[in-house]
Amino acid sequence: MSAPFKLAPLPWDDDALAPTISAHTISFHYHKHHKAYVDMLNTLVEGTPYADMKLEEIVHKTAGATDPKDKKIFNNAGQVWNHDFYWRSLTPAKTEGDATLDSAITAAFGSKDALIAKLAEAGKDQFGSGWAWLVSKDGKLSIDKTSNAETPMAKGVNCLLTVDVWEHAYYLDYQNARPKYLEAVLGKIINWEFAAQNLARENNPVRAAAE
Repeated sequence: MSAPFKLAPLPWDDDALAPTISAHTISFHYHKHHKAYVDMLNTLVEGTPYADMKLEEIVHKTAGATDPKDKKIFNNAGQVWNHDFYWRSLTPAKTEGDATLDSAITAAFGSKDALIAKLAEAGKDQFGSGWAWLVSKDGKLSIDKTSNAETPMAKGVNCLLTVDVWEHAYYLDYQNARPKYLEAVLGKIINWEFAAQNLARENNPVRAAAE
């Protein structure tokens, strides 16, 4: 039986984000850490009903699990989903959002620079491993942060973009200087077009269901 989950291809070449994120970091972060979560998830779901579910469904089903095996499944499924989403949140090409995203940013934060500052602060203040998120509810934007494999998506929150603040995301390039990593990523390689697409899906449930 073939493994139900595959390591999704990166949306750009390994060296495309350099020097902000080096190919050396990608070689460990994507090809080793991310791949290990996929491999472990396939091992854990073998012979269970989870093997026939979509990744997002598994995250929803196992979020808050107390059973040790289900908890382990959540940790790996959550990390696979989070990483897939993180890679798409980054881009080597400069992107812009759209009028809807720009308006939502202005309403919630005053400006994109203010949003970036708050997202950087959330990433910096996240104790230990985790994630900083831009999310939306009913078209209103806010900042969230989660630890380990947790994700706002598991609670039904619409995620627009994320930044990984696990040490393996930045240590090879920035050592312990997480704030420098956040400043570089948020200032240079965030995919605002991806964020706009995710906001549009929330605003258009019919289109989202079709996708």
